[in-house]
Amino acid sequence: MSRQPSAPPRGARAQHTPSSNRFRGWLRHHRAMCVDSARRLLRRPIGSLLTMLAIAIALVLPAALWLTLDGARLLDAELTESATLTLYLVHDAGEAQAGRIEEAVAAHEGVARTRLISAAEGMAEFQQALGLADALGRLEDNPLPASIVVVPEDPGPAAVRALAGELERLAGVDEVRLDLAWIERLRHLAELGRRLALALAVLFGLGVLLVVGNTIRLAVESRRQEIEVVMLIGATHAFVRRPFLYSGAWYGLGGGLLAWGLLSLGNLWLALPVSDLAASYGATYELPQLGPWGSATLLACSTLLGWLGAWIAVSRHLAEVRPR
Repeated sequence: MSRQPSAPPRGARAQHTPSSNRFRGWLRHHRAMCVDSARRLLRRPIGSLLTMLAIAIALVLPAALWLTLDGARLLDAELTESATLTLYLVHDAGEAQAGRIEEAVAAHEGVARTRLISAAEGMAEFQQALGLADALGRLEDNPLPASIVVVPEDPGPAAVRALAGELERLAGVDEVRLDLAWIERLRHLAELGRRLALALAVLFGLGVLLVVGNTIRLAVESRRQEIEVVMLIGATHAFVRRPFLYSGAWYGLGGGLLAWGLLSLGNLWLALPVSDLAASYGATYELPQLGPWGSATLLACSTLLGWLGAWIAVSRHLAEVRPR
């Protein structure tokens, strides 16, 4: 009596389906083309490095401008938070009346804190700022009135203007000085810079596409006979396009790494002069850096641009290649 062979396990039967075999073959080909394209770039180190350097220069300019604008945005936020109002009291206001006005201002809604500067303190600060102590000391009467420095709770320009209009109506207040014009100018310049950075990013992104596309076009022409042979035996466009797409991605990734290195070196080179300049004004300021998220974004964008440039170049030239 013959023994019937036992059926293979259900899991083993599923492991050898045609679809899984095709998927593993697809992965193997991707891995092989990724490694092969990297080796081809390493065989021509000078040419590959020059191409990557051209991509890096195209990426550094908009990225550096964007970092500069980011630093201006942080500075604008710091300056906005330090926005203050100066209330000049009537000239004949005595110390008691000035104290009552300060209490009324401090109790007003929207006021975070106040500081009363008497007429004598104001003259002393004015003399120290201008270095004219001898000349101003000869004045018989102090022409400066007492003032109150007000720090608003909401540093927004609209809220500060509304608060200034309300405080100007208080009794004993002669004038409210509010200078936000330079902050608004800084914001307008920052908005102009952001649009300029976006335009440069698009322009230099197209430059990256052209650099990668021209390089891949030359690679396609150098392997034209090989492409015709594999297409003659039934290779699809996706199969032929794959190694060139990996080459474009490698070019983009290499250019992104070079751009990241150039930005880091530039940051180190300018950090000390900028810090010294800020210290001369009694402030502390550090140049913004890319950070992990910015670095990842730069590398992802450069790799994507390289891949896209290769895809455009290969697709255009594959339409012209016909096996003979």
